Amino acid sequence: MAKLAPLDYALYLVSVLAWGFSWIALHYQVGVVAPPVSVVWRFAIAAPLMLVFAAWRGERLRFTLAEQPYLAGLGAAIFSVNFLLFYYAAQNVASGLLSIVFSLASIGNVALGSLIFGTRIERRVVIGGAFGVAGIAAMFAPELGGMRFGMAAQIGLALSLAGTLCFCIGNMLSLAAQRKRMPVFATIGWSMLYGVTFMTIFALVHGDAFAVDWSATYLGGLLYLAVIGSVLAFGVYFTLLGRIGAARAGYTTVMYPVVALVVSTFAENYHWSLLAVLGLAAVLTGNLLVLGGRRK
Repeated sequence: MAKLAPLDYALYLVSVLAWGFSWIALHYQVGVVAPPVSVVWRFAIAAPLMLVFAAWRGERLRFTLAEQPYLAGLGAAIFSVNFLLFYYAAQNVASGLLSIVFSLASIGNVALGSLIFGTRIERRVVIGGAFGVAGIAAMFAPELGGMRFGMAAQIGLALSLAGTLCFCIGNMLSLAAQRKRMPVFATIGWSMLYGVTFMTIFALVHGDAFAVDWSATYLGGLLYLAVIGSVLAFGVYFTLLGRIGAARAGYTTVMYPVVALVVSTFAENYHWSLLAVLGLAAVLTGNLLVLGGRRK
């Protein structure tokens, strides 16, 4: 396993921080506006910004007919279905459990990478991922303690697992696109437009009103999610994905909830217990295992 370059660490840190703060921003999106419509607003803002940035970088913005399935698949897997499933899952499942489920992407990326691309499974990455998931479970234990797993919670859990699988599939599509020399940022921009189209059709069929919550908290959260949580975070993450592979980049999904809990400590008065501290230690240990390695 090759040693990471300083740029890789920088991309990793930016990705973790950008999405780590997204949890609190996402909290302010729930309520007045239907989940599919909030997803539409988010990527309707993000997609043009991403394409402008791609043009500024000199990336080609035109794609061949043969490349369209990659764009549509990435738009469906990550920029529409993934978000929609987690929005609906959040209606019946505690956010702590959703964080744990999503952190399984660190292991899902390893499995799919091996299955699709024949990537060798590194033992330390698997062990690190297991440490991370166990640590996140420990950190959210108080929130999960009183949960009752009735039918609604089971459905929510199934939706979040499906959403995580969609995210991992999207990771594989992004890797495949990069291996075909498709420009990263232009690919993301057009994939976001596909996602907006899919979500708009779904919202219309579902009968959702295309409303806007004009409160400062909703609009502020929306702008953060569109600009920082989408344009910056996805651009950085998919660049990192191409540089270090899905297995190690996927561990960022374990680190997001850690940042979210730190934010919650100040914003929502989260109280750290001994179990939570031990969980944090496990996550950091997993992080060292996943990102460590010798240069070949």
